[in-house]
Amino acid sequence: MVIVHVHVHVKPDQIDAFRAASLENARNSVQEPGVARFDVIQQQEDPTRFVLVEVYRTADDPAKHKETAHYKTWRDTVAEMMAEPRQGVKYTNAFPDEQGWDSIAS
Repeated sequence: MVIVHVHVHVKPDQIDAFRAASLENARNSVQEPGVARFDVIQQQEDPTRFVLVEVYRTADDPAKHKETAHYKTWRDTVAEMMAEPRQGVKYTNAFPDEQGWDSIAS
């Protein structure tokens, strides 16, 4: 499993547009066989801050995700909405184990 937290800071006037584009990307991303989860979360205290929580089944799946049409559309759509470059941090799961993600993915 590869878990990626993508930290995004968007411009205040772009919150709704970024959220809409990201939700569309997430809805499509969870249809990919290599994606166990794809969450979009928004900070309560500062709604310009989002985290995308991406859980991939193998080390190859993040690259496969970046080749999809929906990812490329999202990337190009949100590029000018960001107040600063997005930051991705990779993690390895401790719990649940690989089989456990299937029970929470739906």
